[in-house]
Amino acid sequence: MIKETVAYAKKAEREIIFDAEHFFDGYKANKDYAIKCLKAAEGAGADVLCLCDTNGGTLAFEVQKIVTEVKPQFKTPLGIHAHNDSECAVSVSGMAVFCGCTQVQGTINGYGERCGNANLCSIIPILKLKLGIDCVTDAQLKRLTEISRHVAEIANLPQSAHQPFVGRSAFSHKGGIHVSAVTKHPGTYEHIKPELVGNERRVTISELSGVSNLLVKAEEYGVNLKKESPETKTLIKTLKEMENQGYSFEEGEASFELLVKRALGDFTPFFELEEFNIKTAKEGEKGTQSVAHLKIKVKNKNFDAAGEGDGPVNALDSALRKVLENLYPALKTMKLTDYKVRVLNSEAGTAARVRVIIESADEKDVWNTVGVSTNVIEASWLALVDSIEYKLMSEGKK
Repeated sequence: MIKETVAYAKKAEREIIFDAEHFFDGYKANKDYAIKCLKAAEGAGADVLCLCDTNGGTLAFEVQKIVTEVKPQFKTPLGIHAHNDSECAVSVSGMAVFCGCTQVQGTINGYGERCGNANLCSIIPILKLKLGIDCVTDAQLKRLTEISRHVAEIANLPQSAHQPFVGRSAFSHKGGIHVSAVTKHPGTYEHIKPELVGNERRVTISELSGVSNLLVKAEEYGVNLKKESPETKTLIKTLKEMENQGYSFEEGEASFELLVKRALGDFTPFFELEEFNIKTAKEGEKGTQSVAHLKIKVKNKNFDAAGEGDGPVNALDSALRKVLENLYPALKTMKLTDYKVRVLNSEAGTAARVRVIIESADEKDVWNTVGVSTNVIEASWLALVDSIEYKLMSEGKK
C-alpha cells in the first residue's frame, strides 16, 4: 500500500513526505518490518522519510540510538515528528537533527492534540543558536517572540509566560543578587541574549527585591534614580507598605511602572473617577446581568456612561470604553485576556482581602496590572484603571 500510494502521488509531480506513523514504537517492536515500510516509500520515490513518535513516549537517548541505526540504510533525507506526551518533543527533535535528520515537523507554541506537538519556538533557536545550524536568518529569529504571540492571539489561547525563549518570564529576574549579577554579566543567569529571539530581559519587583531591582526598573522606564536619593528611599518604603497590603508587582509590572512615575510626578492621569454604581440582578433560572453607571472627568470635562456586562467588571469596562474609546481611539485595539482573583487572608472568610491580576494585550504587547482591596469590585477597578492608563501611556510614548 505504501509503495502504490507514494508512486501514485509522485506521478502527479508532488513532493512526497512519507510520515511513518508510530515509527519508533514500531521499530522497537519489529525492526525489520519498520525498515521495510521505509524502504517501500523510498523505492516509490518519497522525497522525505519522516520518523514519527506518534505516542510521544520515546526519550531522546532512544531516538539517538534508533536514528543512528536507521540513517545509514537510506539515501532519502530523514525527518522527525514528535509529540509531547513525555515532555520530550523538543529534546527528541533536537537529538534527531543532531543524528542526521534534516526536516523537523512541529507547531508554533507546541499546539497539538493531547499534550501538543514539538514546539518550533524552542526548536528553531536550539538549532540556530545551540547546534549552529543556519535554519533561519538572524532577522527571522528576532521575530520569533512576536510570531509566538501573534499565533497565540489567533488561536485565542494566552501565551504561557513560562514558555522557553519567547515567554514573558523566560528572561525574568527578581532576586536582588541575581539582578545585580545579571546587570554586570548577563551570562550568569541567561543562557542566550534575549534580543536574539526578539524577547527582553525583565526585572520583577517582589519581596525578594532589593534596591538593585528598583534602579534597573527605573532605568527601563526612562527614570534616573540614584541609590541614596530621597525618591528611592520613599519608593522602597511605599513598595514595602503596598506589599504588606497584598500587592504583588511580580505579576503586575505595568502597575509598578505607573506607581514609580506617579511617585516621581512623571505621570498625569488620563481620566479621573467621580463615582460608579453597579447593579447585578438575577431572575429565576436566568443568568445574572450587571449594569454599571459611572461618572468620570476627562480633560476637565464630565462624562456619564452606562454599560452592561456578564459581571460587574465587564460592565465597568463596557461603561468606561463608551467614553474613552471616542477620546482615545487606541483603546479599541486593547482587550482583557486574563482575570485572576486570589484570596490573601482566607481566615477572614468573606471579608478577606483579595488581589486581582488583569492581563491585557493589544496587537504587539502584553501587560499585567494589579489591584488589592477587601472589596473584589474595587480591587478589579484598580487593576482595570491601571491597564487602561498603561495602554494610553504607552501610546503616548509612541
